[in-house]
Amino acid sequence: MKAVLLAGGYGTRLSEETGVVPKPLVEIGGRPILWHIMKIYAAHGITDFVVCCGYKGHMIKDYFLTYFHRNSDFTIDVRSNSLELHRPVAEPWRVTLVDTGLETMTGGRIKRIREHIGDEAFCLTYGDGVSNIDIGKLIDFHREQGTIGTVTAVRLPGRFGALDLSNGTRVNHIREKSILDGQTINGGFFVMEPTVFDYIEGDSSVWEEGPLTGLVNDGQLAVYRHEGFWQNMDTLRDKTLLQGMWDSGKAPWKIWD
Repeated sequence: MKAVLLAGGYGTRLSEETGVVPKPLVEIGGRPILWHIMKIYAAHGITDFVVCCGYKGHMIKDYFLTYFHRNSDFTIDVRSNSLELHRPVAEPWRVTLVDTGLETMTGGRIKRIREHIGDEAFCLTYGDGVSNIDIGKLIDFHREQGTIGTVTAVRLPGRFGALDLSNGTRVNHIREKSILDGQTINGGFFVMEPTVFDYIEGDSSVWEEGPLTGLVNDGQLAVYRHEGFWQNMDTLRDKTLLQGMWDSGKAPWKIWD
């Protein structure tokens, strides 16, 4: 199974950092948050990734192009341009990086990577949120439900689009952000069947609106409740919070050795 990572937005609320690098490359503990998300998936056996690039996407491509040498010790003979590796370090990942457009909306970005998915279900998440979610259990739950899509619901006050879960294991309604919202929100970490692409019209399609609403209306969006840790990196305050957790040695999302 592949994991699709949305990594093309401007990250305007984190402009202190994203003026220099795209949000997925903003670092926590010396590593891009995108790396942390991929490590979460890899800890559950998913090592084949499709990254939807957009804003400053060339920097994300450069990061992976130089990943092997960046993380390895080596001796370089400048005169002969030869390289001797001493301590090669590499993740067992396969990463497909796709330029999905600078102004393309979230749904449109997903539509553009259709050719890289094949006919199997795939995981999907945003490039700025970490969690100690059990991806294996999420996938098993999705298969049990028999729906086109599954969204993970997490607990967090305010700010985010709320999910009405009054209909058991199906999402009954998606409401816009409101200060009156409860604590159950869309935490990303989706599992989708390939037929979900039929719900996406084109580049202007916003994933959280047309496609997800269409799945809800058809009774095809199940909800997986995650009661553990979840935190996105939307603002500088969020980044500082995550960095503090990492520095303390008690980062809840670090589920790998």
